[in-house]
Amino acid sequence: MQKDVEILRSKADETFRVTVSAIEQIIYEPFQVLDHGFVRVIDYMGDDAAIVQAARVSYGRGTKKTTEDQALINYLMRHAHTTPFEMCEIKLHVKLPIFVARQWLRHRTASVNEYSARYSILDKEFYVPAQENLAAQSTSNKQGRAGTLSGEEARRVLDIFKNDSQQCYNHYVEMMNIDDVSGDVIDEDRSGLTRELARINLPVSSYTQLYWKIDLHNLLHFLRLRSAPGAQYEIREYAKVILDIVKKWVPFTYDAFVNYKLNAATISANGLEVIRRMLRGENVSELNSGLSKREWSELMAQIGI
Repeated sequence: MQKDVEILRSKADETFRVTVSAIEQIIYEPFQVLDHGFVRVIDYMGDDAAIVQAARVSYGRGTKKTTEDQALINYLMRHAHTTPFEMCEIKLHVKLPIFVARQWLRHRTASVNEYSARYSILDKEFYVPAQENLAAQSTSNKQGRAGTLSGEEARRVLDIFKNDSQQCYNHYVEMMNIDDVSGDVIDEDRSGLTRELARINLPVSSYTQLYWKIDLHNLLHFLRLRSAPGAQYEIREYAKVILDIVKKWVPFTYDAFVNYKLNAATISANGLEVIRRMLRGENVSELNSGLSKREWSELMAQIGI
């Protein structure tokens, strides 16, 4: 892949469209995620100024000061005026485990094309968690993790992951009658199983690849959900890399997003009333708050009590 990247980056074309220097410096470059995954920028459209331009419906970059542009982006983000952010788009090439892709594709506001195992042979690559990420099932949250497996139990789980993946891949290439290194036919006298059927037994730890094009508004929604502490660790790692790309691409928007969305809190009307009562000096507890146990815990965490 590196050779392909160098060839692509060696081509210089003149353009009249908006470019972002920080993105031009990293375009096509893969940023590693997990053990075999990556994210790289393939193409993009627009920048912070394009958002401002769309909001003002003006020609070109206008004559407003940079501070005024930043203030307008803050206002748009703060008041959820989302349409101007849809004027920017980005296309990413993502390599990720299939089980992460299934979560990723729940976000249906993007244009997607996925690597096809009907036409191509999947690489012999599987995601195996690092030992520190082998967590036990939470007893209070069906989607959550609690504690970490260690010692002999962790080693046993890792061995199962590795052995099962290896065995499934061995059967995969055996059914297709090909060598797993060269891709050549092994036995000329035997017909291999079609690729679309041979893939059936491969585990969801297998890596797939996506071209994923999305506008900035929907990308920020994706990042808000997938970088949250409650999101699965593996997809959070991808969100972390994409957040850094967004910071390079649209720095004013990134700062507004972090301030008003990512690190902000949404408080219900009942929760707001509890805070008002506290500010008035009332002794408010879970029992007299009018909130459920879960809502009370969430509110206390939000306000740091």
